[in-house]
Amino acid sequence: MTLHSSASSAAFHHRTDIDQLLAGYRAARAQEALFDLRTPGAVGPVSGYDEFVDAAGNLRPAWTELADAVGERGRAGLDRLRSAVRQLVDNDDITYTGTDSGICAAANGHQPESRPWRLDPLPLLVSAADWDALEAGLVQRSRVLDAVLADLYGARRSITEGVLPPEFLFGHPGYIRAATGIEVPGNHQLFMHACDVSRLPDGSFQVNADWTQAPSGAGYALADRRVVAHAMPDLYESVAPRPTTPFAQALRLALIDAAPDGVQDPVVVVLSPGIYSETAFDQAYLATMLGFPLVESADLVVRDGKLWMRSLGTLKRVDVVFRRVDAAYVDPLDLRADSRLGVVGLVEAQHRGTVTVVNTLGSGVLESPGLLRFLPELAEQLLGEAPLLATVPSYWGGIERERSHLLARLPSLVIRTAVGGRMFIGPTLSAAQRAELAARIAAVPWQWVGQELPQFSSAPTNYAGEFSSSTVGLRLFTVAQRGGYAPMIGGLGYVLAAGPAAYTLKTVVAKDIWVRPTERARAETLTSPAPVPPVKTGAGVLGVSSPRVLSDLFWMGRYGERAENMARLLIVARQRYYEYRHRQHTEESECVPVLMAALDRITGTAIGLGDAAEAIATAPSTLWSLTMDRDRPGSLVHSVDRLALAARAVRDQLSTDTWAVLAGVERELAHQSEPPDSLAEADAALGSAQSQTLFGMLTLAGVAGESMVHDVGWTMMDIGKRIERGLGLTALLGQTVTTARAAAGERTIIESALVACESSVIYRRRTVGKISVATLAELMLFDASNPRSLVYQLERLRADLGELPGSSGSSRPERMVAEISAMLRRSDPVELEAVSADASRDKLAGLLSTVHTALRELADVITATQLALPSGMQPLWGHPASIRP
Repeated sequence: MTLHSSASSAAFHHRTDIDQLLAGYRAARAQEALFDLRTPGAVGPVSGYDEFVDAAGNLRPAWTELADAVGERGRAGLDRLRSAVRQLVDNDDITYTGTDSGICAAANGHQPESRPWRLDPLPLLVSAADWDALEAGLVQRSRVLDAVLADLYGARRSITEGVLPPEFLFGHPGYIRAATGIEVPGNHQLFMHACDVSRLPDGSFQVNADWTQAPSGAGYALADRRVVAHAMPDLYESVAPRPTTPFAQALRLALIDAAPDGVQDPVVVVLSPGIYSETAFDQAYLATMLGFPLVESADLVVRDGKLWMRSLGTLKRVDVVFRRVDAAYVDPLDLRADSRLGVVGLVEAQHRGTVTVVNTLGSGVLESPGLLRFLPELAEQLLGEAPLLATVPSYWGGIERERSHLLARLPSLVIRTAVGGRMFIGPTLSAAQRAELAARIAAVPWQWVGQELPQFSSAPTNYAGEFSSSTVGLRLFTVAQRGGYAPMIGGLGYVLAAGPAAYTLKTVVAKDIWVRPTERARAETLTSPAPVPPVKTGAGVLGVSSPRVLSDLFWMGRYGERAENMARLLIVARQRYYEYRHRQHTEESECVPVLMAALDRITGTAIGLGDAAEAIATAPSTLWSLTMDRDRPGSLVHSVDRLALAARAVRDQLSTDTWAVLAGVERELAHQSEPPDSLAEADAALGSAQSQTLFGMLTLAGVAGESMVHDVGWTMMDIGKRIERGLGLTALLGQTVTTARAAAGERTIIESALVACESSVIYRRRTVGKISVATLAELMLFDASNPRSLVYQLERLRADLGELPGSSGSSRPERMVAEISAMLRRSDPVELEAVSADASRDKLAGLLSTVHTALRELADVITATQLALPSGMQPLWGHPASIRP
């Protein structure tokens, strides 16, 4: 009885929470509508259809579980949910690159900062019935655009029969004349299609834009589903939305099927503009999901009419290119001569039929606003069908009646050019601007198209810190299959920016789209899906590593080890400073200026220490700068930033755990560049930053060792790590123990060096309190069982170099390692301890300096021999730039 009463009470309060939630949401909607209607001069989309509640204010059935979940969580629970989503986004390193371009906009052409992806915790729910209508219309629209594309680069019936004005084809920048005659194997010329859809006030759907050049967003949609499902597993289980992963499987199979005729084990690559592309994460994540290499132009070359991938001085044949570079930039020989993103001769290779590039060149012409105006007529002409999805109403200036309508309604239309260029939002234009635009339209009327302002629905959001209503849209995707087009069940939802920016589809945050399952779909989830054929590796799909990829992995190894070494030394130096800053009269205090000098030598930052007293006095500011100053080459944060840059360039090669670790380190180092006024606060911040970076680097080393396949890429990363560890060790010992000092001071310096080398524990166990330079050299230079010793690094280098493809045992890098090893074998630890008349240990200093120089030369030789472009290949613009990150 008591339990029943408690349950009833809980249910009552739960119902009350939901009622209050709905009341607040209705109030927010009413206020939004009031603002749109009554604010003079207000410009912005009016959300006529509400996805969450109906016209009477009642909750729509599709949203029942979400309302229950929000009501149960309350404000505090929503705050935790938002934090959880943000944490997952950071841990997965989901980013986009841009300033004010919005989530779904095109790249700006510059190299802006990479920023965390903004994702609303609350999904956008779509009922099964609504999705059936959307899917049918979307698949049909893809078929229509495919037919149009085939016609425009083929028979051109649409032009010769007068349906489409020829200006729309030949005047649009998306038309690629060199693409004429290129055909994609199979039944479809349009490989992948995306379109932005919104809902009209009557509940129907309307297409606002088609994306056919190199559609972006599918990778983000897949990543969003992973994040939101992990953040709200209870709601995900309750709603059981239809999965998005089958789209990745369909895309993968479609890419394999797109190979030229006769190819048995096709090699597929994803061609990216690089890590500065606005949607670099989208490209890399999709490549990872597909299991295909992510490449850039430097990784590819056309030879003998075929496309090849560069790999350790050899070439691997490429059969299919999934293009994420705009068509005009893919070949500087036949297209834009100033492009650094393309491959010389790629157009010719396509004409020969030796490689397939999708989306096919020239598909960008389908994004023409003028084409949208004639799409219903084209669908009727080419397929004999009427479009199932409405297109935003458009008016072409080339028809007198429509031109008059366009000019009369300039203040209430979106004006776009059919030849590419700026978009004009009518309501935002002044009278003078409208007059100028009208004159331009009258002068060349065929170049202008007017479109009705797009209309959007509204849905619940929680990205701004409260449960409220926001204007939303959807980006949906399809991919060509043998029998038609397969849609992604769901897609990329987005919250539009306030004001007129929404009319350009500028977005402020993404939303996951959950499609509610039909009974048939629920039944399908109970059966095992058809197995997806694995990507065959006989042609080297998974084993290909280009010099660019290997270079980034090589530098990942170096920067990771450099950050770890730097963190250890900074920790020791900071601890010794606080230990001896008030005991400068003691011999032990000499360790502080010695360690600061070691930091100066290792980082190469020219600290300018002065005498011992000055080194101690300036230590706090110096330690802060060497830890936190991003603009200081050699600083700890600089090494971490470079590590992250190299890692993001090879995202598809790395374990997903990598990003959680890197994100934690980057958050810890995201402090102000100037230290706090309080020495205690500054020390606390430094201690946390240095220790967390050290832990992060150790974790990354463990992830690399246990989660990465030990292929040639891993081997190259380990080579970089071993070289950097050897360089750090020789530099540290060369600065700390090559000069004899008073016994107490030398003892403290040796102990500090051992701690910085992570070898103090084993040293104490072996020497039982005896501290000398000879025993230090024995452990750190000659002990092959010590993973931190120099000889251990050389043995690992010898083994790694032997694992590289084409290794002969006598290559120049292998000979260099053998020479360094022989030099060590000829040395005696006791002799290295000998002190000359000027208190220096000349033999030890000479050995360390020689080995240090040899390791630097080894790194340069490996870069020149293993990470360089294949011999005989010349880029279009002189000598190749260094691929060092």
